[in-house]
Amino acid sequence: MHQSRYVFALPVIACAIAMATAILYFQQYLGLLPCPMCVVQRIVFIALGVAFLVATLHNPQRGVRRFYGGVLTLIAAAGAGVSAWHVYLQNLPADQVPECGPGLDYMMEVMPLSKVLSEVFTGSGECSEILWSFLGLSIPAWTFVAFAGLALYSLWIALGQPGGRRASETQTA
Repeated sequence: MHQSRYVFALPVIACAIAMATAILYFQQYLGLLPCPMCVVQRIVFIALGVAFLVATLHNPQRGVRRFYGGVLTLIAAAGAGVSAWHVYLQNLPADQVPECGPGLDYMMEVMPLSKVLSEVFTGSGECSEILWSFLGLSIPAWTFVAFAGLALYSLWIALGQPGGRRASETQTA
């Protein structure tokens, strides 16, 4: 694999590890079912991993690499936004926590997509529960950390030229 492909390939591995952890450890081993906002975060992780994989296979150079970096930054920032909102819901006072709503599968069957998204991002009681934490951070908080890290990494790709020479270096060479 060409060295510049590693720039895009490493986050593919990170997204795969995040999804494996969510599905195999949290859902299968601990028996924690994902709330609607957790499902949205999983979808964003999958989209981000696929976008990094496409970039890895394409192996873009210079301007196209910056384009990929920009798109990847936006996807990761969207995931960070969803995770941040989820953390906000988890930290609401008990009297402000929304009531539990129907499951995402049911909402997708009976509601239009716009209404489903509105319901998901309003949050529900199950989205405000903290069922697991590590070092004082809940699953959505750790997800936020992962998305923020991937957003910064993607921004580094967009603004820099990792693996390549900068314009100032090519002029002097």
